[in-house]
Amino acid sequence: MRGTIRTRAVERFVQVSTGNVYGVGRGRPLTEEDESRPGGEMWGAYPESKAEAERELLALKSLDVRIGRLPFVYGEGDPHLANSLQWAAHWAPHQRLQMAHHADVAQGLMRLLYAPGIAGRIYNIADDAPVTTVELHQLNGVEVPAGLHALTDPDPWFGIMSNQRIRRELGFRPIYPSVWTARDAGAL
Repeated sequence: MRGTIRTRAVERFVQVSTGNVYGVGRGRPLTEEDESRPGGEMWGAYPESKAEAERELLALKSLDVRIGRLPFVYGEGDPHLANSLQWAAHWAPHQRLQMAHHADVAQGLMRLLYAPGIAGRIYNIADDAPVTTVELHQLNGVEVPAGLHALTDPDPWFGIMSNQRIRRELGFRPIYPSVWTARDAGAL
């Protein structure tokens, strides 16, 4: 017996992107209005492909596209915090990393999916408090390498994303406004 196959048209599409599409910094927190400026230490095939996907999807007039740009994501059982020391070993002590707990990423993406009237909008999904290199070492229970203090940060705003649009327009409030809050709640 043959059944009837029913298909439904896709009405909304949420593209999960990365804050690395911004490229080089602007001397302030990055906002969704900032265009992509290829370059910088994190530029490569991944952010380049994400930036291209964003452009192509936003050009589609037949689809309600929403884009969520993510920073460094961490959470329960996730090795990202420990892995961050691979890069942080070469960063200035005060260099900062924008983060978001995976529970907040899920919350943000759900808000993007279900919010009416936001077709073609881009939202940064990030916590409220980027952490420094020194804090990354502390979070991992590792001593700060002695030579770190001689390093300088060429761009103190590199990768720092504003979350004001998603807060204002979609009511986003991080469950874990900082990695310290997540640590204190046992959510690492």
